[in-house]
Amino acid sequence: MHQDQQHDPVERPRHYNNGSVECIDAMKAMADGSGVEGHAAYLWQNAFKYMWRWPYKAKRLEDLRKCSWYLQRLIETIEIAEDERICAEEEEDI
Repeated sequence: MHQDQQHDPVERPRHYNNGSVECIDAMKAMADGSGVEGHAAYLWQNAFKYMWRWPYKAKRLEDLRKCSWYLQRLIETIEIAEDERICAEEEEDI
């Protein structure tokens, strides 16, 4: 966070503003052009958010567990989508 910016728990929470880049700006940059949409994007960005902020929070392990929770659901979501895509391709071949 820039020194001239004051802490604001809504607009600029400290745990998202350490360093020269805000978490929300990094999330936008990583998502732009990624092709990840909908629920998968939500899961991805939430995992990222918890990974970003864990060193700055009092309950570090809690944030890492939340990151893991979202990441596991993202993996499951992608696995299901891949299975559905493969099944659809196989049905087209029949």
